[in-house]
Amino acid sequence: MTFVWIIASTFAVSLISLAGIFTVGVKEKLLSRILFFLIGFSAGALIGGAFLHILPEALESQPSIGVFSYLILGLIIFFLLERYLHWRHCHQEEGTCKTHPFTYLSLVGDTCHNFIDGMLIAVSYLASVKLGLITTLAVVLHEIPQELGDFGVLVYGGFSRKKALVCNFVSALAAVAGAVIAYFVADSVQGFSAFVLPVTAGGFIYIAASDLIPEIHKEKNQTRATMAFAAFILGIIFMALAKKFLPN
Repeated sequence: MTFVWIIASTFAVSLISLAGIFTVGVKEKLLSRILFFLIGFSAGALIGGAFLHILPEALESQPSIGVFSYLILGLIIFFLLERYLHWRHCHQEEGTCKTHPFTYLSLVGDTCHNFIDGMLIAVSYLASVKLGLITTLAVVLHEIPQELGDFGVLVYGGFSRKKALVCNFVSALAAVAGAVIAYFVADSVQGFSAFVLPVTAGGFIYIAASDLIPEIHKEKNQTRATMAFAAFILGIIFMALAKKFLPN
């Protein structure tokens, strides 16, 4: 049953890559407002997921020094991924994003990113269904603005909308591959879950703190910035409520 949860969740995450369909006909100004709200909410959800769910789960199975050492390792790994694979979440207007200078490099980086997301989701489900659902929710929430941005990058880079959607979806399916590999490796590699859980928390904290929250600080309109901050708090509250109501 756990394997079914893993496959269903990673496939659902992969479908987020088709979010570009919903941008057709949406005015840029409205889309910008929606994305900015999602950035704040997903930042809060990632922070809440890391501190309220993943780290407490990891601390139940190993000493705190090990958990926080792996968390630091997670921060380092995600820093290197972002630095050398140009894996960044593009939230600028379509056609002006500088974080994905080459469309194919963007696809390579996103494929690696999605593969890792799949592994994180699988390992979380192996710990408990609740933690798996929490991790999936956190991934989905930060994938939505990212995939919309990546879709814009591919179109700007010369891809047709259809080709951009197909390539984004194929890249996103790497999450399923990562989940399947993690599921079968976890049983044969001792301490795999104990290692990956805090690394996951480190990745979530890194994405929220180094990428999403700085986007909010760039906003010069005080009202929009305040709304994004409110969305950030809502994201944390959402994860706190999830801890109480989601099944174990």
